Amino acid sequence: MSPTATASPVLDDTVSANALNLSLVSDEIAETAAKIDQKQLADLTAHIGRADRIFVAGAGRSGLVLRMAAMRLMHLGLTVHVAGDTTTPAISSGDLLLVASGSGTTSGVVKAAETAARAGARIAAFTTNPGSPLAGLADALVIIPAAQKTDHGSSVSRQYSGSLFEQVLFLATESVFQTLWDNTDEPAEQLWLRHANLE
Repeated sequence: MSPTATASPVLDDTVSANALNLSLVSDEIAETAAKIDQKQLADLTAHIGRADRIFVAGAGRSGLVLRMAAMRLMHLGLTVHVAGDTTTPAISSGDLLLVASGSGTTSGVVKAAETAARAGARIAAFTTNPGSPLAGLADALVIIPAAQKTDHGSSVSRQYSGSLFEQVLFLATESVFQTLWDNTDEPAEQLWLRHANLE
């Protein structure tokens, strides 16, 4: 029997498994995104639009999503900094710190929010936990009703760890960008002129 023939059932099983899991992931994302309070998201969007400068801070995968959001906000011509980068200046009054933590207890993120608050900056936060320290510090709060990453037995999601939170966080920040862009008259070609050219 040829190698191709013996591999075929395995390949078929993998195709089926991937198709089922793609459907699982996309369904969970759609269901969770639909449960976001749109007034909360609109309030966060307004805070971003009014800020003198925007700083983003997050850990792990949530931090990576916020870095993507920072890039899009920069494309809009906003002044954006990523906390921890060597050229990031001090945050101050009139600025906004955009943060994300599924648990709302990530120590570095909470400390960044506390520092921003002491400096007179506003805080916009995404979390799953409305009773968390991060939520308590937020001027604009968006609750993403996903499982926390340590809730391994959750009925909210069949995905591993905080995947659902991070996936919906990405969609939410893309929605914010799209809304802010819709409120300008700038074509995509103009935004593209701001795209990095030292890659």
